[in-house]
Amino acid sequence: MGIPTVLPALLLLASMHPALRAESRQAVPQPAQPSAPEVAAALQRRYNGVRDFTADFVHDSQGGLLRKKQTESGVVQVKKPGKMRWDYRKPEPKVFVSDGRRIYLHVPADNQVIVSPVPSEDQATTAVLFLAGKGDLTRDFTVTFTEGGSSDTYALRLQPKLPERDYDWLQIVVDRRTLQIRSLSASESQGGRSTFHFSNFKENAGLPDKAFEFKIPRGADVTNHADSTR
Repeated sequence: MGIPTVLPALLLLASMHPALRAESRQAVPQPAQPSAPEVAAALQRRYNGVRDFTADFVHDSQGGLLRKKQTESGVVQVKKPGKMRWDYRKPEPKVFVSDGRRIYLHVPADNQVIVSPVPSEDQATTAVLFLAGKGDLTRDFTVTFTEGGSSDTYALRLQPKLPERDYDWLQIVVDRRTLQIRSLSASESQGGRSTFHFSNFKENAGLPDKAFEFKIPRGADVTNHADSTR
């Protein structure tokens, strides 16, 4: 799996919600653990208040018949609605930018730029709609707890209620106390998996629109994907 369109789901940033405090160590009383849909609803509420954010990321991907594994890292910037920039720095630089209208993928080593339109609402995945502020976790996904959690994290499996072309399900791991996202995984039934691990979050920093502008380098080989929705 390459840079998937499921990336918008990483916007699930959160600080502690009163209904989701960590379990008390006292024997009595024991607060009830929230259900998976309740955790998702709290994430959705917090997401609604996030206008923009930056974070460091490590991207682990595995796919193909040989199950080839790859690890990359860099910095991501996201601004609603629909703007994001992924600067991959290791092992090789590349840039993925969405300005809200078009998506650019630039690979300097190949001097190549791929340009494609942002999908329209009727063709966008639920994750893309979520980024645009038009999706809803509890409405668009069946949410359950899954393996991968721990004593200090929740692991949620998000099964889309309608089939998605880019992934079969998502998994999000969040801190139990703060609800800050630890990782996001997109999986395919054939075995492909793409996981992002996040750190050093800074939210609502007032990112300028110019951070999401992309100027095609002179002499680059440009491939334009036609906008089939227009």
